[in-house]
Amino acid sequence: MSYTAPLKDMLFVIDELADVASVAALPGFEDATLETAQAVLDEAAKFNGEVLAPLNAEGDKHPSEWHDGKVTTTPGFKEAFRQYGEGGWQGVVHPADFGGQGLPKLIATPCIEMLNAANMSFALCPLLTDGAIEALLTAGSDELKQRYLPKLISGEWTGTMNLTEPQAGSDLALVRTRAEPQGDGTYKVFGTKIFITYGEHDMAENIVHLVLARTPGAPEGVKGISLFLVPKFLVDEDGSPGARNDVHCVSIEHKLGIKASPTAVLQYGDHGGATGYLIGEENRGVEYMFIMMNAARFAVGVQGIAVSDRAYQQAAAYAKDRVQSRPVDGSAKQSVAIIQHPDVRRMLSTMRALTEGARALAYVAAAHSDFAHHATDADTRAFHSAIYEYLVPIVKGWSTEMSIDVTSLGVQVHGGMGFIEETGAAQHLRDARILTIYEGTTAIQANDLIGRKTVRDGGAAARAILAQIDETLAALEQHDGAAFDAMHRRLSAGRAALASTVDFVLRKAKDDPNAVFAGGVAYLKLAGIVLSGWQMARALIVANTRRADDPAFYGAKIATAHFFADHVLPQTVALEASIVSAKGDQGMFALAEDQF
Repeated sequence: MSYTAPLKDMLFVIDELADVASVAALPGFEDATLETAQAVLDEAAKFNGEVLAPLNAEGDKHPSEWHDGKVTTTPGFKEAFRQYGEGGWQGVVHPADFGGQGLPKLIATPCIEMLNAANMSFALCPLLTDGAIEALLTAGSDELKQRYLPKLISGEWTGTMNLTEPQAGSDLALVRTRAEPQGDGTYKVFGTKIFITYGEHDMAENIVHLVLARTPGAPEGVKGISLFLVPKFLVDEDGSPGARNDVHCVSIEHKLGIKASPTAVLQYGDHGGATGYLIGEENRGVEYMFIMMNAARFAVGVQGIAVSDRAYQQAAAYAKDRVQSRPVDGSAKQSVAIIQHPDVRRMLSTMRALTEGARALAYVAAAHSDFAHHATDADTRAFHSAIYEYLVPIVKGWSTEMSIDVTSLGVQVHGGMGFIEETGAAQHLRDARILTIYEGTTAIQANDLIGRKTVRDGGAAARAILAQIDETLAALEQHDGAAFDAMHRRLSAGRAALASTVDFVLRKAKDDPNAVFAGGVAYLKLAGIVLSGWQMARALIVANTRRADDPAFYGAKIATAHFFADHVLPQTVALEASIVSAKGDQGMFALAEDQF
């Protein structure tokens, strides 16, 4: 199944909902106009559609292979990665000072979506490299920046994140990898790291590992963890890879999905210690790693949107071609394409509406990030930063949870053929299944949304968003029609459900934490639906105003928003009930452990 980037939809969101013109008015982004965005997205669509998409199924059939410490990637990946680097795609959002293009996150985000829709296994390598670049830009010394950033941004080298150990998954306080100072500014690193995406491969001449480890005498727990740069090959004075460092891949995992992406077990220090370089200050490693983590979490949310769109495209094409059964309304006496059947319409409309809503929310979040980093006024930066930080766990958690539903519906649309690997529908479901797990499970995103993003600021960011939803509700009242009536009614109810839940979280978080955290994932899903629905409402208003310009395109926007209002937003009332009214922790803890 081929992939065609939904450029018109992407540009609609960039222009009408995320307001690229305002982003282009920020210092440093003067050239980032809608015309620039269109030119960049056009080229990205060609590369991803022509080069990467055809390799997606191949990667599933012929995964990366490990032999004697070396990993060989899927045939075609190495050449595609060379083209990716030469095209400047790794540096789209990174500073021009180090060889990047310095474009806004708003323009980079649809590029990331296309990359992941075309080939998620391939896209994971640039995703992790982006995180390493962000961490170095934030906390790396000038020497480390000059030595490593140009090569990472050019795509000549790649980066990894090394957090997890056999005994330390999400609980980083249990990290045991150690780093011993050598007296010359370097450290010797010893330990084992697992689940390291692209921890070993043959697509680049060097791999730059960012590793969490403890120094001698460091405090216990997360406050005693530092961050180190440990290259696969040490770098000579002329900037070229030199001697092999003491870090080796001892195996790669065999996985449900994303099979072409090598997930490595890395062993540090079996032959005297791997040479590492401290990033920033000792004992602040978790703080720096969360810079990488936040970038990665947003990108994983975009992965969910991407694989959902790929699954939707395939399901819609199949439904138009597959002839099966007569229509239930008797409009034809012969069998018809299954897209004419009501339940297939329900599934396809659900896939489309969820994907479009999540896409709009992610792109709007990206614009907030651009303002948070580039606005001239400190108060403006702080406001947009708070909104973006609130949205990140929702973009990650909600978009990935909905991707499992969407890709599963994609299999269902295909019927029995969806269960057959040759159709390709099953790969999207298998690939999507990891997205709610890595870079922090949905529960971890929910805990973050509760603790750091709602309770910590007293609900300020949430209420600022609710105030913006009120403005959209007022705007909806200025329009007539069934779609507007449905959207106003359902979004109003969803807004009330979200406000009630935020109040419940603030009221109960300290005195009854089990009650609050038992409903954490429900709160995250509720926020995802309401905020996506808010964007669909905004799209509805624009589409109605501009319908005469392109009746087919804007008519589809109106219809999809109407479906979202009638079939997705009503879920918010039930979610609120499960959090607030039902006091879900009571039933959740009613069973004793030995009764499970």
